[in-house]
Amino acid sequence: QVQLVESGGGLVQAGGSLRLSCAASGRTVSRYAMAWFRQAPGKEREFVATISGSGTTVYSDSVKGRFTISRDNAKNMVYLQMNSLKPEDTAVYYCAVDRSVILTVDWNEYDYWGQGTQVTVSS
Repeated sequence: QVQLVESGGGLVQAGGSLRLSCAASGRTVSRYAMAWFRQAPGKEREFVATISGSGTTVYSDSVKGRFTISRDNAKNMVYLQMNSLKPEDTAVYYCAVDRSVILTVDWNEYDYWGQGTQVTVSS
């Protein structure tokens, strides 16, 4: 089993930045894909970014060029640096782990989830 705990969410003005962190425990996740998803009120869960154990990344078009996903395998951590934030980025952000080594944007493929952290961007 893998437990995931997100942190770093909060309230920020449009154009500002936030850095989300996700700590994994229970087992080493260095070989697994890790990802960030988000869900706004009344909307479906949306893919944000994913990173393989070797550092290959995939981003959604809506965040490409503004967000950066990274990981520290020694610490069992994944991060999401969010710059140039927009009000439409407001959502609960979830960290997820997929035991497959193949990157996917489909949330159904992810095996473990955190509780989420709220990000609110004011205009």
